[in-house]
Amino acid sequence: MLASAPPLLTVASLAQRIKAGAKVVLPPDYSGCAMAVVAELMRAHVRDLHLVGAPVLGFQADQLIGAGCVARIESAAVTLGEHGLAPRFTAALKTGEIEMWDATCPAIHAGLQAAEKGVPFMPLRGLIGSDLLRVRPDWKVIDNPLAEDGRRDPIVILPAIRPDVALFHAAKADRHGNVWIGIRRELMLMAHASRSTFVTVEEIVDGNLLHDPALAAGTIPALYVTALAVASGGSAPIGLVDCYAPDQAALAAYASAARSDDGFARWLDHHLEKVPVSA
Repeated sequence: MLASAPPLLTVASLAQRIKAGAKVVLPPDYSGCAMAVVAELMRAHVRDLHLVGAPVLGFQADQLIGAGCVARIESAAVTLGEHGLAPRFTAALKTGEIEMWDATCPAIHAGLQAAEKGVPFMPLRGLIGSDLLRVRPDWKVIDNPLAEDGRRDPIVILPAIRPDVALFHAAKADRHGNVWIGIRRELMLMAHASRSTFVTVEEIVDGNLLHDPALAAGTIPALYVTALAVASGGSAPIGLVDCYAPDQAALAAYASAARSDDGFARWLDHHLEKVPVSA
């Protein structure tokens, strides 16, 4: 790595930079989940995380909740997709072990975009008349100050969502620290909006991704990357598009085991035994 590039760490060292109480924005299951880091966070018993879905959450959030790492969820949904409801999320919500900040996909994106642009809020239509305004007192309805002819034009303003950490997995980074994400633009938004961005990648490649016209548009510049770690297969068992498919058997086994406290505990012990400790 070059002197000006973000540091290249082990997976465990990268995970250690995510502290208790941090607000962490995570991508959906189809967008590059840093599952190797999630395992380290569970192994380290990190507590009181505030997870933000960009815009929804899945397996990684459900596992962290089951392991007792999460105090709050802010997301448009938490689901295991074709594998059904997120069982640890559902159980924790019913018992009051976690706090849920309901949102919509456009609302999450708007809040992150406000942080990306360095402004305190972002206006959004489409929420007026919904129950979300009742359960989200931090969302305010104002009169559009630019409405023509003095007519009343209510609009919702959403506070900026400024995560402490953006965490995700990608196919590759170059030795300058630039990270290729392809078409997954939510990862670019996450990196722009967050105070720190931690990325695991399948490999480090030579050259400069930003100098390749075919790759530059899908590359996050190193300026927005705080630290990197190489984790081959680091998104398994969820999978990584164009690299490896989801392990549907493993995902189904988790969904089944996590329906009960004891089942999840057995799954977690077995899972952490299988995932090697990264020095």
